[in-house]
Amino acid sequence: VIIMAKNKNNQAIWNTRIKKKASTLFEKVGSSIDIDKRLYKEDILGSIAHVEMLFKQKIISFKVKNKIIYGLQKIEKQISKNNFEFNKKYEDIHMNIEKKLFQIIGDEAGYIHTARSRNDQVITDFKMWIRSATKKINTNLEKIVRSSIKLAEKNIETVMPGFTHLKNAQPISLAHYFMAYVEIFRRDQKRFINNVEILNECPLGVAALSGTSFNIDRYYTSKKLGFNNPTNNSIDTVSDRDFVLDFLYSVSVCSMHISRIAEELIIWYSDGFNLIHLSDKVVTGSSIMPQKKNPDLLEYLRGKSGITFGNLFSMLTILKGLPLSYFKDMQDDKEIVFRSHDTLINCLNILDEILKNLSPNKKRMFELADTGYITATDLADYLVKNHKMSFRNAYQKTAEIVNFAEKKKKKLKELTIEELKKIEPKLTHEVLKIFDLKNSINSKKSYGGTSFENVKKMISNYKKKQ
Repeated sequence: VIIMAKNKNNQAIWNTRIKKKASTLFEKVGSSIDIDKRLYKEDILGSIAHVEMLFKQKIISFKVKNKIIYGLQKIEKQISKNNFEFNKKYEDIHMNIEKKLFQIIGDEAGYIHTARSRNDQVITDFKMWIRSATKKINTNLEKIVRSSIKLAEKNIETVMPGFTHLKNAQPISLAHYFMAYVEIFRRDQKRFINNVEILNECPLGVAALSGTSFNIDRYYTSKKLGFNNPTNNSIDTVSDRDFVLDFLYSVSVCSMHISRIAEELIIWYSDGFNLIHLSDKVVTGSSIMPQKKNPDLLEYLRGKSGITFGNLFSMLTILKGLPLSYFKDMQDDKEIVFRSHDTLINCLNILDEILKNLSPNKKRMFELADTGYITATDLADYLVKNHKMSFRNAYQKTAEIVNFAEKKKKKLKELTIEELKKIEPKLTHEVLKIFDLKNSINSKKSYGGTSFENVKKMISNYKKKQ
């Protein structure tokens, strides 16, 4: 074992070239270890694959390869057990691990960095981390999907008003609403999966920016680390942070969806709408008003979207003026990604908890659906289908009937056939069933429509996929 006090490796890696010690301020700014230590598993995995490739290509010996792998595995155990001291002097996770490797196995540790740079090393680590993080996010999204389906199953025949402009539009099944959430979050899952497919090219082996003169096998390391193939251009590889932007964009879109749904539930929970109940588990009180039960968690979700949007814009701004290839500016990418990832995971967990503690006020939903002439479009459709009117003529005739009902302060279903016939003589008693809310819902049988039968099938289809 080498004693670090006497070891030339107990220094920054470039001390042979740069003679003067870095100022304390620069050491603080230059160090990223507090952030990128989260990459330790990926860094060690990448290093093991790299030295296995170096041995396979006869660049290092069997003995050196085994010593390095032994040392790396020992370091991984130490870090996972919180028994590892990270040193800011060594800047980042890569050099902290390399310096520790010198302590454990001696000078053979110096072979680990053959035919690679921290430039390709960090991108490899980061891509692997984002790949794992994406799986975690999609697992959490799947919980949201399941909770939404459970709510839908319980509320197939729960009638509520569908809104446009927050005004009553047409009656719908509440289950249809929850299944809309399923579509939204499934789309998020697909977006994250697509990102992994795009980023799944291995950067390892492009070195600083131009490749290496060593006879390495990049296809071997790509396969070892679960990538589809190596990247094609060494300059682009070192410069590329598109995969970071893709991840941050996907997090932002998902956060936006969470925020929209949170806003909707806040409105539904308000005393004006009173469409849902929230369990005491997911509401808070007031410091001064004893009666209050506030949807603070939903407001928290709505607010956090601003954080993730800001992170995306920060990364876009960092990259917008950078020529090829590597610059120190890029160092902030990890902190930005980690912050967005942690925020999203937290928000997904909170939303799932809210969905599990939410129940509809079915009576109020039906009452609200029964106001605002919500079956007017059904009447227009009826006139088209049964009295050979063009839709525009039927629309105008229905508007006249709505105006009449409004003047009389009646709902459409409260109009008599005699009153209806004064406006449209062709109408018969049969038209009265058109104003029934459930009849309106069940008439929407087109694919993707809100009929109870359609919704049942959609729920069944999604459950089969799970």
